[in-house]
Amino acid sequence: MAGLLVCVAVLAVASAYGVLHKRRSGRVRVRGRDDGKRLGADRLGGELGERATLVQFSSAFCAPCRATRRVLGEVAGVVPGVTHIEIDAEAHLDLVRELDILKTPTVLVLDADGHIVRRATGQPRKADVIAALGEAV
Repeated sequence: MAGLLVCVAVLAVASAYGVLHKRRSGRVRVRGRDDGKRLGADRLGGELGERATLVQFSSAFCAPCRATRRVLGEVAGVVPGVTHIEIDAEAHLDLVRELDILKTPTVLVLDADGHIVRRATGQPRKADVIAALGEAV
């Protein structure tokens, strides 16, 4: 009987963790540790957008990275003055460590001056990215 209770408890905790993880993944949010950090075109390997820049950190074998690339490319194509830059996390480990990138895909929303205004880990939804761009202006 005790084994059954332990099994039910483990399943309940795992289910709660799964639901919490799913709700947080891909959500575009502000992170206090990003305050004041600025990225220039020299560090990103591409020019900043006139209005905002979407920076995506990806890795070679990341399936959600391909979907994120598509979403961010669509947003950059629809919203004037927005560019999308994709960075290979494995090739830029110094930048990954500096920005505390823990998983791929991670998306940073930069304003016109290159300051980080929002961050998303996991695959963001198109509507969330567009809303975050409104705050970057």
